[in-house]
Amino acid sequence: MNRSLQHRALADAAPLTPAAASSRGGAAAAPAAAVQASRPRMARRSRWPARLDLLQSASGLFLALFLVAHMFFVSSILISQDAFYSVARFFEAGWLFGTPQPWVVSCVVGGVLAVFVLHAWLAMRKFPASFRQYKAFSAHKAQLRHADTGLWWIQLWTGFALFFLGTVHLYGMLTQPAAIGPYESADRIWTGTLWPLYLILLFMVEVHGSIGLYRLALKWGWLEGRDPAATRRRLRVVKTGFSLFFLGLGLVTLLAYIQLGIAHADRAGEPYVPESVPAALAGGADAAPAISLRGR
Repeated sequence: MNRSLQHRALADAAPLTPAAASSRGGAAAAPAAAVQASRPRMARRSRWPARLDLLQSASGLFLALFLVAHMFFVSSILISQDAFYSVARFFEAGWLFGTPQPWVVSCVVGGVLAVFVLHAWLAMRKFPASFRQYKAFSAHKAQLRHADTGLWWIQLWTGFALFFLGTVHLYGMLTQPAAIGPYESADRIWTGTLWPLYLILLFMVEVHGSIGLYRLALKWGWLEGRDPAATRRRLRVVKTGFSLFFLGLGLVTLLAYIQLGIAHADRAGEPYVPESVPAALAGGADAAPAISLRGR
């Protein structure tokens, strides 16, 4: 059995000097003071890391829900061109102001972009900050061979890609809110040669979003049952189904825009006007002059 601190102090200490021997408490006071000094002072822990973690979860949940809604909105082109036109004009708040107002779309996109940047900044707190940390985590991941750790690693790299790809897409919607419509979007994707960016963006955002929702459900105990292992397996099935469904929907939707862009390539820049809507009332997309996308 290890000796006590007092015994070790008495055994190892040099003979007491007269001044030390005459102090209050005698020889026992010195070891007691040494023990008290050796105890680390408990610093008050900050609550800000927990608050930032909660804010990261909330912003990620908001962006994931927006992703789901956005996918259904843009996939309305699969119903008809008029359906997508109606959705685009709805977000220009023509039902509120009497005529479509593209600046409303800019406000919405600006808010989403702000949350997007905030979420990226909060997530960067957990990224490896140096090459040494990167190597240490890689070695740890290879040794641990934990499936969820691997998912976090995939989410890190897809999030890194989204910071660039997603910003390009959001900036285009922010600065050209009137150029959203069946012909306008198809021309941007095909004649504007943005379809490779949208194809990569589709895979990155769907994988990142599905993993993010999966990890949020585990972290906060959503859908938690009596058996944690069974809950984890169910959530993995849901995550995989979520990814496959929205990847399939996104690919079919992107193909529809590409086909429409090819068919409309000789008239690129011409806005879409439904037959039931007079040109004077078509809104911001029709009020702006046609923009040629050729040669981009």
